[in-house]
Amino acid sequence: MTTASKPRTAAKAAAKIPMRDFSQSLPMSLLRTRESVMRHFRPSLRAHDLTEQQWRILRALAASGEIEVTELARVAFLLGPSLSRILRDLEGRRLIERRLLKADLRRSVVSITSKGLKLIEAVAPTSEAIYAEMTKRFGARKLSDLQALLHELEAALLAMPAADGAEDDLFDR
Repeated sequence: MTTASKPRTAAKAAAKIPMRDFSQSLPMSLLRTRESVMRHFRPSLRAHDLTEQQWRILRALAASGEIEVTELARVAFLLGPSLSRILRDLEGRRLIERRLLKADLRRSVVSITSKGLKLIEAVAPTSEAIYAEMTKRFGARKLSDLQALLHELEAALLAMPAADGAEDDLFDR
């Protein structure tokens, strides 16, 4: 068998596997859509020296005020080790503040600083312009329906029994 015929043989074998087409898998569709969305936001974040994860943390803190680190990990979808590294960087840049809880010195809370809020204010016009263009191209109603459907899907899937260890996979995206 030649090297060129091996991929064709594998493709024929794969075609017999009783699964939906790879391009129709929900995880791939969601990843493609996420990448299509984020490619518009990334240049603005880079221009402000921010990663996607840092931006999620700043946005979460701006929305919630002071929040416990474990709760921040949950709302920002980040694993603890990643969050610790990112918080250290944001704290060094004076975009956030961290303090220990007096009631339990093992726990800490994080809040956004005025400098962090000013950074969000600087990024916001570009971010909102991107949302406006997406809304124009896709339609306000369809975008609203999509958000509602995604929330419904998330709720339905959270109610579904998870495979062992699947909770760990919810973070760090």
